Amino acid sequence: MPQHMPDYMQDYMQQHMTTLDANARNGPTTARGGPPAGDPAAQRLLLVDDEAAVLGALSRFLRLRGYEVHVAASGEAALDLLGRIRFAAMVCDVRMPGLSGVETLPRALALDPDLAVLMLTGVNDAPTATEALARGAADYLMKPVELPDLLGAVERALHKRDLSIERRRVEALIREEVALRTAELEREKATLRSLTVSIAETLINAMEAKDVYLRGHSQRVAELGASMAQELGLGEDQVEAVRLAGRLHDVGKIGIRESILNKPGPLTPEEFAHVKDHVRIGMDILAPLRDLGVALDYVHDHHEHWDGSGYPRGLKGEAISVGGRILAAADAFDALTSKRAYREPMAPEEVIGYLSGDGVGTLLDPAVFEVLSAVVLGRKSLALTFLE
Repeated sequence: MPQHMPDYMQDYMQQHMTTLDANARNGPTTARGGPPAGDPAAQRLLLVDDEAAVLGALSRFLRLRGYEVHVAASGEAALDLLGRIRFAAMVCDVRMPGLSGVETLPRALALDPDLAVLMLTGVNDAPTATEALARGAADYLMKPVELPDLLGAVERALHKRDLSIERRRVEALIREEVALRTAELEREKATLRSLTVSIAETLINAMEAKDVYLRGHSQRVAELGASMAQELGLGEDQVEAVRLAGRLHDVGKIGIRESILNKPGPLTPEEFAHVKDHVRIGMDILAPLRDLGVALDYVHDHHEHWDGSGYPRGLKGEAISVGGRILAAADAFDALTSKRAYREPMAPEEVIGYLSGDGVGTLLDPAVFEVLSAVVLGRKSLALTFLE
């Protein structure tokens, strides 16, 4: 046994060497269930102490327990090794020349956040122990440390490290699975939405086929409404909701009698009541398709009037959804610029003049009418495409 070893270490090693050698002959064992699969650093330890005798005694003990042990005589040397080799744990003395153990600790964890660090000191210093634990140390041991206690502390720290690594691995797998499942659900939702719109548009095409004067009406209202929504500064999602609602707003007319849809003269009160029922019929058709979102509200509101005289709910002012107010204006404009059995179409400029006199503040939201005027009169080429 080296003569320069501190007295406490000589006594300690003399006391435990017989048991140590006997255990070593039985082969290395640990309290852990084995290192994480694929982690070559799981059994690699770094001992840091400026006392060579302490390093020699502890490294021999831990090697006999099956660990790969590296040693460093200073904090600086330890950080150099950590920068080049990955370790599972570091047992570090607190008081050393140069960088102290407490100063070495955060730098070591910055190099390897998974490193389990155990602090070892010959001075019972509660504030230092508290600081070390606060900076991320897994344990704080007093010299002279009983070798079984050291082994137990190392194994507990490594077990905690294994659990932390495994937890992060599982969390990463869960995040990946959630991301994949979310992407899959979004694809399914997009497919369902596309199918929903296709079915609704098929109904609309069937409805428009019943009335030559309605052909293309829904598409024109959709595009004009989307242009108005953009002009109003609505978000992209709202603009698309207005466009979708415009395409679907008259789907309920599939339930209106052809004789009334094609009637060349004025409707009787009973016939007009039947026509108004197309909003309810449309909502009954579309209501199960909840993935349409706010577009359903816009369809529901497209015949509400700014002054509360509209239908089916008699909503007034801003109680009407913004999409409903936009579609009311787009629908009125397209109706007046389209040929009907009982009248010829009006020119776009003529319609704007007509609506400004009788429609603003009654049928139409004044702000929405201003946007309609800007889109129709300020973008003639776009307005003309609605009439084709």
